[in-house]
Amino acid sequence: MNKLLVITVLVALLSLSAESFRMPRQAEAVEEEEEVGTLTKVSGTIKSYYNDAVNTASGYLDSIRGLKIEEKAKNFYTEATSVITTYAGIFNDQIYHMLYQK
Repeated sequence: MNKLLVITVLVALLSLSAESFRMPRQAEAVEEEEEVGTLTKVSGTIKSYYNDAVNTASGYLDSIRGLKIEEKAKNFYTEATSVITTYAGIFNDQIYHMLYQK
């Protein structure tokens, strides 16, 4: 739902900014700098913030992959389950022998 809302807002901003772009006339000199509208400035700023956020997140993901945390987590899970399985078996045997004494 949140992704749909974000996409809707971005599409609305893009459609509004598409209306604000002006095409230069053939008679005007190409060297003249065209005025930039407020909506174009706002959408440009939002786009730059979005690109910065995406680049920062990508950098964080690359640094996390460099630390090999996934491999460490898998090893920890494997070792923890083997230890827990062993102690659960011992506990199970103790309970069995307490209930069914011969």
